[in-house]
Amino acid sequence: MDIYLPVANLSVNALVIVLLGGGVGLLSGMFGVGGGFLTTPLLIFYGIPPTVAAASATTQVTGASVSGALAHYRRGGVDIPMGAVLVVGGIVGAIAGSGIFRVLQQFGQIDTVINILYVVLLLGVGIPMAREAVQSVAATISGTPLPAKKRRHHPAVAALPFRWRFYASGLYISPLAPLILGFVTGIMTVLLGVGGGFIMVPAMLYILGMATRVVVGTSLFQILFVTAATTMVHAVTTKAVDVVLAFFLLLGSVIGAQVGARLAARFKPDYLRLLLAAIVLAVAFRMAIGLTWQPEEIYTVQLL
Repeated sequence: MDIYLPVANLSVNALVIVLLGGGVGLLSGMFGVGGGFLTTPLLIFYGIPPTVAAASATTQVTGASVSGALAHYRRGGVDIPMGAVLVVGGIVGAIAGSGIFRVLQQFGQIDTVINILYVVLLLGVGIPMAREAVQSVAATISGTPLPAKKRRHHPAVAALPFRWRFYASGLYISPLAPLILGFVTGIMTVLLGVGGGFIMVPAMLYILGMATRVVVGTSLFQILFVTAATTMVHAVTTKAVDVVLAFFLLLGSVIGAQVGARLAARFKPDYLRLLLAAIVLAVAFRMAIGLTWQPEEIYTVQLL
C-alpha cells in the first residue's frame, strides 16, 4: 500500500516504513539505544530527503524511549537530578541546533553535512565498540577475564566549579559537565535526528563516571524529553517533520521494541555489542559510499 508523504513530497510503501521502524525498534529493545542513529540513514537509503529523515526520526526515538525510561524508573535506575540537568542542556542545544540547521538549509548544504556527520559519528562509535566487543568475546572464549575498569570521572570534569551531589549516580561533580554534555547531544539530535544514547551512555560512564546501574535509564530519560522538544523545534522552525512518516515509523518501532527486549534476554551482552558494532560500521560504510558514488538522481527536495 503506497502512501503520500506531504512534507517529503513523495510516495512510499507503508509496509516498508512500518518494517523499517520495526527493525529499528527491535534493535532499540535489544541494545538499549534510542535507535535514531540507524533510523535516519535507513530512511535516506530508502529515498527520503535527509532533512525530512532527520527531523521525523526524532518522533520515532521519543516513542521508543518512553517504555524503556518508565521500566528503568520503576527499578530505581534513573538519576532524576542528573537527568534534569541533561534535559536542560539538551533543550538549549536543540534550540541552538535548529539555528545551525536553518543556516545550512539556506545555503543548500544540509544534506551533505548530515551525511558527513553520520559517517564520522558512526565510525567514531563503531570502531571502539567493535574493538572492545572483540576483546570481550575473545576473553569469554579463552576463559581469561578482562581486568575490571575503574569508575572515575574525567580530570576535566573534576576541575569544574560549583559541585553538586548526585546521590543515585554516586558523584560529587559540577553540574556544568552534564549540562555541556546535554547541550552537545541536543545539537546532534536536531541535526541528525538521533537520541544520542549511543554517545550519551559511553560519555556518562567514561567522562562523568556515573554508576552503571543508572546510566541507561538516565540516558533514556534525557532522550525522551530532548527528542520531544526537538520535534517541536523542528515543527516550528525548520518545518521538516513529516507527521505521516513519523506515525508509521512509530507504529513499527513500538512493536519492534517489545520483541527486541525479549530477544535481548536470550543473548550474551558481549555478542549483542559485537552485533551492534557490525551494524553501525556497515551503515557508516554504506553512507561513505553514497558520498563518493555518483547518485542516480542528482537533485533532492529543498524545503523552504
